[in-house]
Amino acid sequence: MNAQFIINSLTQVLLLTAGGVGVVVISWNLLRNDFRKYMSAQPAGTVKGEDAGLLQLRLQAYERMIVFVDRLNPSNLFLRLYEQGIPAAGLQAIILNEVRSEYQHNVSQQLYINAASWDVLRKLKDDTIVMVNNAVNGLPEDASGKDLSRKVLEHMAGIAANPYELTIKLIKQDIHQLF
Repeated sequence: MNAQFIINSLTQVLLLTAGGVGVVVISWNLLRNDFRKYMSAQPAGTVKGEDAGLLQLRLQAYERMIVFVDRLNPSNLFLRLYEQGIPAAGLQAIILNEVRSEYQHNVSQQLYINAASWDVLRKLKDDTIVMVNNAVNGLPEDASGKDLSRKVLEHMAGIAANPYELTIKLIKQDIHQLF
């Protein structure tokens, strides 16, 4: 009877253990996905599912685009590039070279910013080139760089909404959407 009692007790222990293991396995399978989501959840205040490294690259790209727009702005272009006594055609060449160079320097940033914003930036660059070329075409051949800058800045003053300020506003809106 003693052996029979031990066998029955062991059988009950094994059945209870198997039942417990079964409950744990079933529970784990049901809750595994929720547990993984909980463990990989980002703390409050993090970016919408973005990796911190990618966020840093995107923010740097947007910062560079704001600098790019600021450097394209004709008032800044003329302040930076104007030289006393330079003819309009010479200043035009310097400005066109600078605009194209700035664009080429930043072209890789399109990987990290909104495609629509990149299109606006590209168009702003093209419009800046067209504006400078049109201003030179409307000047006499012996016009000075000062004449060119005056004509472009007068044109800018006549525009109701400054496209450079609007572009920076668009970039800022994109940045705010990251958070």
